[in-house]
Parts: sequence; structure tokens; C-alpha cells
Amino acid sequence: MPQNPCRYTKKALSIDEQLSLLKSRKLIVNDPDRVCRYLRFIGYFRLSKYFAIFQKSFDPNPQFKPDTTFDDILDVYIFDRKLRLLIMDAIERIEVAVRATISNTMSVHSGGHWYLVRNHFRESYKYNKLIEKIKFETGFENSKRRNESCKHYYETYNDPPLPPSWIVGEVLPIGFWSIIYGNLRTIKLQKNISKEFGMQPKVMVSWLRSITYLRNLCAHHARIWNRKFTITPIVAKEYKELLEDNQYFYAQAVIINVFLTKIANNPHWQLRLLSLFKEYPQINTSLMGFPFDWKSNPFWKIKVS
Repeated sequence: MPQNPCRYTKKALSIDEQLSLLKSRKLIVNDPDRVCRYLRFIGYFRLSKYFAIFQKSFDPNPQFKPDTTFDDILDVYIFDRKLRLLIMDAIERIEVAVRATISNTMSVHSGGHWYLVRNHFRESYKYNKLIEKIKFETGFENSKRRNESCKHYYETYNDPPLPPSWIVGEVLPIGFWSIIYGNLRTIKLQKNISKEFGMQPKVMVSWLRSITYLRNLCAHHARIWNRKFTITPIVAKEYKELLEDNQYFYAQAVIINVFLTKIANNPHWQLRLLSLFKEYPQINTSLMGFPFDWKSNPFWKIKVS
């Protein structure tokens, strides 16, 4: 409950009223019909998340800085959308690699149904929630939820009652694999998994948690540009200099690049990121934590001409 609760009384504004409000705050609108279309199909509230750097500080009725146009705001919005797509492409590869590595390692050690053995997990782990999630996602009680592999298993086998982990891997999201990995009881098995990505278990637990958080932000179309992250990656000693300020996207980009370099050896993701920055040279990348000379750091393997 709020400390000083009061009733919310702001009334909804029509599209024309929203346009008038922007104009009253000195935003330059060259094509009113076009702006109204964006307000209608993106929304004033969503676009307002990108207003701050274009407005005068400490203004109770925030006025836009001189010469600010609607396209200035829209460019940042579109850049942010393209950035999310680039991030999701990278995280898809990381997610597939992580769940495959966990499944392979555990299955070779303890069989394909290793996750059905409660003793593989820490006592504090809410194991029943995992089993319920797997039942739900594989369509244990609802055949309509079953993908082709789950359908084949349930129609062909009845023992064990749930599919092997390589089938489960196709339906469990990265958040669950992150939690599964962090709650494995045997540290040796955790190390066998994390060494495939060149990191210690403690680091991998933290970084998977950060990537899961980042993925969820992107999946829900949240702003990445100029965001201060509440879940941050642990500062691994070998990347201490790169992760010194780990509250912004730069740190997330670092851990993405570490994972992809191990997965694909030469992933080129960092070049695609640089290409996006070049497409939008007006974007202030320092608001995402990128140092001025980040491209010249050998970590990124970018040839600076």
C-alpha cells in the first residue's frame, strides 16, 4: 500500500488531446497525421519512456528542449526495438546451448530421466514446482499442449511417466534451466557444465539469471536503452574491467558476447551490434554504459579502421 494513498484521477486523453499536449510542451510536430498514427498504435505512455533526455530537467510541466522533433523521439524508440530483436537472437542461441549442455551432461551421468531423481537437487529447491511445470509444458494431462516429440513419447511410452530431458529441453524456458542449474546438488556436475562456457559455477548462475531477466524484458517489449538494470551480472575477475559498472546494458552485452564466443567461436554478434549503432549515430550509447572507446577493446575483436 502507498504511504499516503490517494485516488487516481487522471483522465484518459484522446489522440488529438495527446497531440495537443505534446505541442503545448514545445515538441516540434511536422506531420500531425503521422504523429497521431504513432500515438494510436504505439501509445503516448510507451513513447513517453523515451522523452526524458529531450526534456528540460526539474520542470513540473516538462517542456521539450529547443528544436526537439517527434522524429528525434521516434528514432530512439525504433533503435531500441531493433536492439531488442538483436538481443533476442543472441539469447536464443545461448538458451539452446545452455539447456543442451545441462541435459547432455546430466543425462550421460545419470540417464535421460535424471530430473526425476529428487536427490540430484538441493534440499531447499522447490522440486515439486519443477515437476508440475514439466507436466504442464509437455502436456502430461492435456494432449493439446503436446508438441510432436511429447506427443510421440506419451503415445508410445508410459514408464517413466515423463519424457527424457532432451525432449523436456524443447519446452522449458531458460528461466527454469537457470534455476535447475543453480540448484544442482553436485558441484562437480555444475563445474562440468560451466567449464563448457569457460566460467565458474557461481558466475554461470549469476549470468544466467541476468540473461533470463534481460530476455524477459525484451519479450515484454520493455525499454533497454537508458535502463538501469535491477538484476546485474556478478563481476567475474577475468572480466573485472569490462564489468566495473554492471548496471547498464553494456555489462549484459559483455556476458552475451562471452557466451556466444564459446558457443560459436566467432559469432559476429558484436559486429551486428556495432552496425546498429552506426545506423543510428545520434543515439547516445553512453546511456547504456558503453565507454567512448569500447570498440578498441581487444575483447570485442573489432578491427578499428
